[in-house]
Amino acid sequence: MARTQAFDRDTVVRAARTVFWEHGYDGASIPELEEATGIRRSSLYNTFGSKRGLFDEAVQSYLDEVIRPRLRPFKADPVAPDALTDYLTGLWDAFGNLDSMPATNGCLLVNTARESIAHDSAVAQLVAEYRAELASAMRRGVHAQRPASLATQTDDLAENIVALVIAAFALARVDSTQARHNLTLALRLAHD
Repeated sequence: MARTQAFDRDTVVRAARTVFWEHGYDGASIPELEEATGIRRSSLYNTFGSKRGLFDEAVQSYLDEVIRPRLRPFKADPVAPDALTDYLTGLWDAFGNLDSMPATNGCLLVNTARESIAHDSAVAQLVAEYRAELASAMRRGVHAQRPASLATQTDDLAENIVALVIAAFALARVDSTQARHNLTLALRLAHD
């Protein structure tokens, strides 16, 4: 008779997500994942198939529980004129809290783009889709804030804001002051 799963899958995935977020895919060891999740290697492999299977679920959890709630205001119809300012200010505040994961570890997907696993076509596509989702949200936010702007102006401004946000996420681990400065610049661009 097969043993029943004695753990909550979502809890395990969230714990693994933290390990991957802090250490990256390459740096997350199986013993660290065992310790963080509270499950043994055999259960990890039986449940998720591999470290990669667990990583894939952790990334999906990150998108569903961390990224998309922040981007949800940009999916409203209509988008509130202050949605972009609220998003950027929320990130700026999160980067100011040195106990927060964004302040100490940036973005799981931006970090993943710098790892060896990013050469995997499925991971590369996931990172590209995340960037496109972020860019679409920023375009909608810029358009809501500046409805009279030309489409090219909206696109250019949104792309500049996306670049500053991604740079902030990339810098968070090494220079939180500069990361916040990038967000300040993004806010300034949004209001110029």
